This record gives sequence, C-alpha cells and structure tokens, in this order.
Amino acid sequence: MTHASAPSSGFGGARPSERRVTAELLARYDRPGPRYTSYPTAVEFHEGVTAADYAARLADADALGAAPLSLYMHLPFCEERCLFCGCHVIVTQRREVAAPYLDLLRRETELLAERLPNRRNFAQLHLGGGTPTYYTPEQLSGLLGHTLKHFRPMPGAELALEADPRVTTAEHIDALADLGFNRISFGVQDLTPTVQEAINRVQSLEQTARLVEHARRRGFRGINVDLIYGLPLQTPETFERTIDAVVGLGIDRAAVYSFAFVPWVRGHQKKIEESQLPAPELKVALFAIARERFLEAGYEPIGMDHFARPDDELARAKHEHRLRRNFQGYAVIPGDDVLGIGISAIGDVRGAYVQNEKKLSTYEERITANALPVARGVLRTPDDEVRRDVIHELMCNFSVDTVAIERRHRLDFADYFRADLELLAASEAEGLVRLTPGRIEATPIGELFVRNLAMCFDRYQREKHAAEAAPVFSRTV
Repeated sequence: MTHASAPSSGFGGARPSERRVTAELLARYDRPGPRYTSYPTAVEFHEGVTAADYAARLADADALGAAPLSLYMHLPFCEERCLFCGCHVIVTQRREVAAPYLDLLRRETELLAERLPNRRNFAQLHLGGGTPTYYTPEQLSGLLGHTLKHFRPMPGAELALEADPRVTTAEHIDALADLGFNRISFGVQDLTPTVQEAINRVQSLEQTARLVEHARRRGFRGINVDLIYGLPLQTPETFERTIDAVVGLGIDRAAVYSFAFVPWVRGHQKKIEESQLPAPELKVALFAIARERFLEAGYEPIGMDHFARPDDELARAKHEHRLRRNFQGYAVIPGDDVLGIGISAIGDVRGAYVQNEKKLSTYEERITANALPVARGVLRTPDDEVRRDVIHELMCNFSVDTVAIERRHRLDFADYFRADLELLAASEAEGLVRLTPGRIEATPIGELFVRNLAMCFDRYQREKHAAEAAPVFSRTV
C-alpha cells in the first residue's frame, strides 16, 4: 500500500466510510486544547496549595489503610535534548552532577512513608523522565531497592519504566527485572533518518529490536513503543514504513502521540523549522495511516492514541470499562491516590493535585530541610470532580454513561450540564458525537477530535482561557 500524497478526504481503517475529514472541519476544530491527563489541567495549578495541604491529604489517604497507591518517580537527566521533547529534563553528560539527586529521591520517599504508616502497598510504580536509564544499573538497583523497603507491591502490581534505546542496555533490563519490573516503554518516535536528524534523536531499529527481545526473555509484558506523528519532514510513505517496522517487532502496545509544538513553552523547540512541520490535513492523515496499519495487524484502538493486542491487559481493561487516565497515560490497575516523587512530579491524593518544585536547587533545599517539596497544585471542588469523571470517560472510552454519572454524583445530568450540552450540540451537527438518552458517544470521526469534545465540559477553558490571545495548550490536531 502506498500513499503518494495526503488524502483530501477519507481514511483507512475499520470504518472508512465514516472517516471523512474536510479542510473546513479541520479549520474549525484544530485549535489549542488540553490533553486532559488531569482535570483541572496543570494551567490551573497555583502556589496557594502548600506542603501543609499535602500533609493533610496524606493523612486522609493513610486512613484508607489497605487501598493500593500508585507511585511516580521522576528521573529528569538526559545526555542530550531531543527537540520534540515536552518533558521537564536536565541535560548533562556529567554523571557526577546527577548522582546526588538519587539521595534526594530516597529522602523524599522516606518523608512520604513517614506520613503513610498504615498504607504502603502500591499497584503501580512508574519511572519517568528524562531518561531513567541515564543512571547505571547499579544506581537504579540501589534507588529502587530503597523504594521497595518503604512501599511494597501488591500481587500483580505493575512496575514500569520509560527507556531510551540509545542508552539502555541488557544489564539495565536485567537489574530491573530482578527487582520485579514487568513493563517497559521504548521511545522510538520515528525511524526515518531525516526526521531523526531534524529532532536530534538518531537511533536504529536494531537498537530497539535487541532490547525488545531481551525484555521479553526477562518476563516483561505489555511491552510498548512510543511514536509521534506531526514531526518535521514526516511523510505518509516514511511514517507507514516506521509503523510496519514497529509492528514487526511484535510489541504488545503502541502509543501514537500527536506532536505538541509549543515553542512559547519549550524554548528548544524553536530550533525546529516550522515550515518543515506537516500541515493539519497531512498530520491527520499520518495518524489515520498509523491507525489503519495497527488495526490491520490485529491491534485494538485504546483511547485516543494507544493500540494494544487483544490479549493485552490494556485491551481487556477497555472491554471491561476499567481503563483510567492519569499523568502517565492510560492505566488499568486502580490506584486512586498517586504519589509524585522527584522534581516537577505531580501527585493526586484525596482530591488534590500537588506538584513538586521544578528547580533542582529549590527541591534540594526543601528535601534537606525535611519538608515536602510542594510548589503548587489544585484542591478540587465537587464541580471539578464531576467534570473530571465526564472528561475522563470521554478520553478513555469515547462515551459517557450519563445515568451512571447521575447516580455517582446525585445530579440531573441534563440540568447540570445544560450549557455544556448546548456546546456539544454543535459537534453533534458536525457528525462528531451522538447524544441519546443515557449516553454521549463519539462517532468514529469524533474520536479524532475527542479533545475538542471534552473541552465542551471544561469550565475553566470556557470561562478563563477561551478569549486569551496567547495560546496555552498545543493544538488538538
């Protein structure tokens, strides 16, 4: 199959007759909007949320006893900066600069454990970055051995990490497997040399293939590869070759993310030639190609940008309506309270989002003083909670059971969301969503614009950000 140019309308997949994206539709819906890994989104975080607020929420969380936690640990160091990156990273090739940070993570882990004497079991432990495997296998073993002394995995817990194939070794995988790690996500983005050079991320398929195979031998499951569409110099032909090569690895999952071009937030993205970025019509076509190829290979679509084999736990969670969404993406194991550890890490505890200090020196000062390093956050209101439920249902399942929302929050959905449903009616007229008694459901074409559908229920976006001249978020397409 070849694609000589971006199709003007119609995309492949299971239901091609319903996948019609016109230039007019893109013009109306391709606008800045959140990705909704949280609600309220991070732009609503403020410095009024303090360490004292966090300590009080931790006390409430401790009272739950046996309920499992989720842990996220941020390891921000990288050898070099990838130009597409939107993460909070520290770039240095001097390993001695990064070593003391491990002691700070150990101490923050202790501070949290001291405040959770009755609640130490976790369902998820996720290492993100940066590049977690920037550290040596011995350093990671020491850090995580300390973590596992204070927090214990429940049976079947997911211990996961993000890995850069350029610096990850078989020894890294061995050390983590020995500690019980069982999930891994490899960053690939694109395998085309010209694209890799444009984003300063040069790596070979062979590097990834060797690690995938070794991880599989060591018992890792749910092996994932991250891809990005909308990068400079991508074409339908080259991106299709990347997808086919990744499918050939036999991975369990894939994430196909939209490139968030936000040079006003991430200054290093100014090095990207904006003229080399795909036009909106081509960008949508790139995702449609990815979707088509993964579906043809037997993968199931998960949420707005993931694919999984039918026997993978992510696919099973989708069918059983257990899929969740948090700052690490889609999750399957319940862990209602998330502890964020490390600089810039975000926790979600008992109705509060709390974010740690972003600056390493300030984080170090707080930890050295035995203080929780909270910089900002949000204490969610009852209105936030109900809207959070609706938005996450849309983002995870492309549908909302409005009767279930009514029962859970004791409200009349049509009355409570009258203004929101009026906004959604315009999308219904465009064929993006179906509104029926008891259910809101995105159409196949509406799945491509699910962020726009979710925005109809975002009170902050409507009341605070709609009229802002400067963009706050990346574009939805």
